[in-house]
Amino acid sequence: MARGFVTAEEVAKKAGVSRSAVSRTFTPGGSVSQSVRRKVLKAARDLGYRVNRLAQGLNNDRSNLIGVVGTNLSSPFISKQLDLLSLGLLRRGLQCLLLNAADARKDIAPLIELLFEFRAQAIVVLSGEPPASIIDECMANGVRLILINQRLDRTDTNMVLSDDSHGADLAAMRLIEARCQKVAVISSASQTPAQVRRATAFSKRMAMEGAEVVSWFDGPTSYESGYQAGCDLLGDKAIDGAFCVTDLLALGFIDAARLEMGRRVPEDLSIVGFDDIPQAGWKSYQLTTVRQSVDALTEKVLTALASDEPETRLQIVPVALVERITAR
Repeated sequence: MARGFVTAEEVAKKAGVSRSAVSRTFTPGGSVSQSVRRKVLKAARDLGYRVNRLAQGLNNDRSNLIGVVGTNLSSPFISKQLDLLSLGLLRRGLQCLLLNAADARKDIAPLIELLFEFRAQAIVVLSGEPPASIIDECMANGVRLILINQRLDRTDTNMVLSDDSHGADLAAMRLIEARCQKVAVISSASQTPAQVRRATAFSKRMAMEGAEVVSWFDGPTSYESGYQAGCDLLGDKAIDGAFCVTDLLALGFIDAARLEMGRRVPEDLSIVGFDDIPQAGWKSYQLTTVRQSVDALTEKVLTALASDEPETRLQIVPVALVERITAR
């Protein structure tokens, strides 16, 4: 049977000191003499001892864990966001406890309740809307809650949002500039708040400009769904433009247009995406898209985590149109 971790009691015995002396040695600011500290550190090195940070956090009624809850973790935008966020937390002496909410459907409350049991000091929700009762419990326990691209009508929650409506407006005006008369707006069946904001703002602007809009939403937020949208819609030769609410959908839509439907991009069909994931710049796509900076988004989340202000902090991430070659 495998041996367990070396314990503080074993370190204390080898160093010839008390268990509390070991604890104070590994507690920042702990009171312990230099001679005792040297004995404890030597014994710890010899035995291969490592501090149990989880237990230490529970003793202090607060761990150094930041809970992160999200779905669609394999998407390029979310994976990049997780990469930067987890690195940023580590540099600040914090740890990321990631929970995949893919099977939680729309109810992420059980996952957030689990994070309470780990005494997480804050919770970042990448996707999914927590119920009001969970938000209340976060506030009652002093757990900071940060929602990304979710906007709630509350005065006690931190929210970080990309400027989706402005980004969708930029996409619409680019397709108007390309002289598109009938355009498709492509989203997934998940209908996340960000997707809804983008599709709604885009459709509103196109209608104001006198263009006809066809909406398509089905399947997960994936390349495959974008491909299916292209196959479903592009039999209509009158469609000469498309706005995909994420780049991943746009890449599938482009391939369906070219490979299945015989449409030339951008000569016959102008396409604009949203996010500016790395794949959008690949030579085979060169997608014109709306960029929301993952670096800026992550920095605003980290700023919210470090803030001592108890009131709501709504932070907006600016967006910009990135011109490539998929729009006339």
